[in-house]
Amino acid sequence: MSSPFPSELVAATHGSRVAWVFNAKGVRNLWVADGPDFVHTARQVTHYSADDGQPIASLRLTPDGKAALYVLGSELNVAQASANPESWTKGAKQQVFALDLDAKDAPPRLLGEMGCADEDCEDIEISPDSKWAVWSAKKKLWLSSVDGKQQAKELVSVRGASVQPRWSPDGKHIAFVSQRDGHSFVAIYDFDGDSIRYLAPSVDKDSMPRWSSDGKWIVFVRIAGDEQKLPLIPVRSEPWSLWIADAATGTGRLLWRSGRKPEDSLPELTEDGSLNFAAEGRVVFASEQDGRNHLYSIAAGGGAATLLTPGDFDVEDVTLSADKAWVIYSSNQNDVDRRHVWRVAVAGGTPQQALTGGETMEWSPVQTDEGKFILCLGSTATLPAMPYEVTAKGREMIAREALPSDFPSASLVTPKQVIFQSEDGVTLHGQIFLPHNAKGKVPGLVFMHGGPIRQMMLGFHYMDYYHNAYAENQYLASRGYAVLSVNYRLGIMYGRAFREAPNTVWRGAAEYKDIVAAGRYLQSLPEVDGEKIGLWGGSYGGFLTAMGLARNSELFKAGVDFHGVHDWSVFLTELPYFGNLALHPPDAETAVKLAWDSSPDAYVGTWKSPVLLIHGDDDRNVPFSQTIELVQRLRAQHVPFEQLILPDEIHGFLIWRDWVRAYTATAEFFDRTLKRGEKIGTDD
Repeated sequence: MSSPFPSELVAATHGSRVAWVFNAKGVRNLWVADGPDFVHTARQVTHYSADDGQPIASLRLTPDGKAALYVLGSELNVAQASANPESWTKGAKQQVFALDLDAKDAPPRLLGEMGCADEDCEDIEISPDSKWAVWSAKKKLWLSSVDGKQQAKELVSVRGASVQPRWSPDGKHIAFVSQRDGHSFVAIYDFDGDSIRYLAPSVDKDSMPRWSSDGKWIVFVRIAGDEQKLPLIPVRSEPWSLWIADAATGTGRLLWRSGRKPEDSLPELTEDGSLNFAAEGRVVFASEQDGRNHLYSIAAGGGAATLLTPGDFDVEDVTLSADKAWVIYSSNQNDVDRRHVWRVAVAGGTPQQALTGGETMEWSPVQTDEGKFILCLGSTATLPAMPYEVTAKGREMIAREALPSDFPSASLVTPKQVIFQSEDGVTLHGQIFLPHNAKGKVPGLVFMHGGPIRQMMLGFHYMDYYHNAYAENQYLASRGYAVLSVNYRLGIMYGRAFREAPNTVWRGAAEYKDIVAAGRYLQSLPEVDGEKIGLWGGSYGGFLTAMGLARNSELFKAGVDFHGVHDWSVFLTELPYFGNLALHPPDAETAVKLAWDSSPDAYVGTWKSPVLLIHGDDDRNVPFSQTIELVQRLRAQHVPFEQLILPDEIHGFLIWRDWVRAYTATAEFFDRTLKRGEKIGTDD
C-alpha cells in the first residue's frame, strides 16, 4: 500500500493536457502531463502534505487546459456534516477549488462551498469558454467564475432539487434536472432570460440531459414516475426510453423505447456514462436487452438502434473520441477477469478494435483533443495502478518516479483464475493467491467484495477500496495463507442474469451459497488445511462474513467483518435508508420477515466462531447501529469477538493509516485464531 493510487483521469477539450489525482499514503495531490511527451512532463501541481482524510473528487480541466477545478472534502452525512476522520475541533468542509496550471506555484483558490449530501452530486461543469463553473449542492445550482472574482452564488430558484447541470455548446444555456415529488423534469436556464423552460414535462422521471453539438437538441432518459402500494418482494422490470427535445421550444418526442422484460431495464452499470450525443447526429447509449451490457447508437431523427459491441462480455467505462466519431471503452471482451481498452465506430458497421490486451489491465480511457493520444489507468498482478499512454506497442507508464523504488513487486504472487460451481449449479469465478514456498498445509481464507455490483480481477483493482483489498490479500498470502477472492452472484461483468440473480440480498440471500462453495473449494485444495478456513470482507463482504460465521461456524473458524450489514429488515423500515414501507406495500409484514430471515442477526444462535468487527462510526453507507446491535446479540450468546472502532471514520476509510491499522489487525487476528488456535474472549 505504499504506491500512489491514481484516479479522476481527465483530458482537456483543447490541446493535449491530462490530469489526475494521486493518493500517496493518504496524501492527495493533483498531477498533470502534456503531450506529446507525457512521460517526461508529468508533474505534481498541488502541495497537500497530510494524511488528513480529505478526499479530492470531481477533477475537471477547463476546456483550454489552463486551470483545474476540484472538490476537496467529503459529502455531508444526515447531520449535514462533512466527514472529519481526524476529529478536528473546527470540523471539516467540502469546498470547490480552482488552480492555475501554467503559473508556477500558484495556490488553489476557493470558489465556494459544495456541501453535497450525496456523492453523486459532486459534479463540476465548466463553460465552453473556460470562464465559469456550475455545480449542484444543497438541492440548488451554484455558479462561480473560474478566476474566483465572483464567488459561488445560487444560479436559479427552482422548486425541488436541481441536479445534473450541463452547459450548452455556446455557453448561453444550462440544462439540468429538476427533481420533484415522485417525478422529475429536464429544464433549461437561459442566461439572458427570466424564466425556466421545461422539456416535454410529464408525470414521469426525466434525467441525464445531453446537448447536440449544434446546441439545438437535447436527448434525455425517461422512466416511470413513482407508484405507491406496490408489493416489495417481487422484482419488477424498469422500462425506460430516450426522448429528444427541441432546446428552443421544449417540444419533445420519443426517440427509442426499451422492451418490458427484466433485461430491458435501465442498465445499472453505465447508463449515465454511456449516454452521449456523438458525430453524424447519432446518440450512443447502453442497453442490456440481450443480457449483456452493450453499446448502441441511433440516429437523432429516429429509426432502428445499431448494436455496436456484440459479444459475450460487458462494457464498463465509456467515452467519445475527440471527433466524436468513435466510442472508446473498457470491457472484459476475450478476457473475462480483466479489463482492456477498445474502440468502435459510432455509426457501427465495423468490428471492435482492441487497443490494449495481454496480462495487464486498463480502464478509464481518455483521448486528447487532436485525437492523437489515448491515455488510461492500468495495473498488473504485481504492479499497482498507474497512469499510462496507450501506444502502438501496448502502453507506457507515466509518472514512474511517483512509484516507490522499493515497491515489492518481486515478492508478490500472481493470482490464478479459478472456476467452480455453487451447490445450485451457478458457475463462479475467483482468484486464488497461494503463498510462495509454503511448507505443509496452510490456512485458507475466503475474501468477499462489497457492492455487491463489483468484480475482483487478476490484478490491482481500479477502485481504491479494492486496490487496498488486493494489497491485503497479497499481504495475507505473504504471511502463509491461501486466499480465494470469490466473485459471487450479484457481481458484474458476467451478464445481467448473474448480477440480478433471484432470491438474493434481503429476498433470500441465495448468494451465500457461493460463499459456502468457496469455502468447500478451498478445503479441496491439497495445499490447504481444511480445518483452518476463515473469511473476511467489507460492506456486502462484511454481511457475507457474518453470514458464514452465523450459519456455518463448523466450516468458517474465524472471520473479520468490515462495516457489514447484519439486519436487512432495518433497511426496509427505517429512513433515510430504503424507507420502502412509507410507500404502503401490501406485503410489508412478509417482506420484513423475509429480510430478517436473510440476515446474520437471525442466526446468532448458531454463531460459534470468533470475529473481529471493524467499523467507522460516521459510516454513511452501512449505519454504525448495525454493528452496535450485532455486538449485543453476540454478548448474549457468549460468542467470542473483538472490535476495532474508528471514531469519525466513514465507510471507505479516508485516512490511509486507518486502512493500515485495520489490515494489520486483520492479519494478526487470523494468526491468533487460525494459525495458533488461541481463544478469543467473549466480552460478556
